[in-house]
Amino acid sequence: MYTPVKKMDEILVRKARVEDADALVRIYAPYVNKTTITFEYDVPSTREFAERIKQTLPFYPYLIAETLEGNILGYAYAGAYKTRAAYDWSVETTVYVKENCSVKGVGTRLYRTLEEVLKAQNFCQLIACITAGNTKSISFHKKLGYQEVGIFPRIGYKFDQWCDVLWMQKSIFDGKEQPKPILPFSEINLDV
Repeated sequence: MYTPVKKMDEILVRKARVEDADALVRIYAPYVNKTTITFEYDVPSTREFAERIKQTLPFYPYLIAETLEGNILGYAYAGAYKTRAAYDWSVETTVYVKENCSVKGVGTRLYRTLEEVLKAQNFCQLIACITAGNTKSISFHKKLGYQEVGIFPRIGYKFDQWCDVLWMQKSIFDGKEQPKPILPFSEINLDV
């Protein structure tokens, strides 16, 4: 059956809701079951995924891209890079797009919106953790201004193989002054 390709202006980016968990699990499951893109072995339950959304949203953004008809195409979120106070201005960013998504640019749209929100929250450094060899993700992040900053060799084991992890980073702060206090996502008034 032919499904017409949507245009980017027909895609909405909004804040995730706990009720989105089932759709997000369906997007995430192929990554868990078929790839080393995520190091999870088992697909989380809808309930567990809902809890992840619930835990993330008060402080960090969790965004959904969907069609005007409400079909969820992907999601992106940020979380703590490390929990020590000196790392407070750094976040790890993540994006997943529906397998065989017919809309080109969904990941880019999600990440750019995520970046706008993180800037408004006063975050300074964006960190991406990518399984080495994932050329699609590496190219995607480079296109958005991330730079390779390090590699952890043989740090993950999945599908009977050791995997290296590449770290990429993007600064969204000029670094010329003291960073401002971080604002929780729940306090950001954006059209998301």
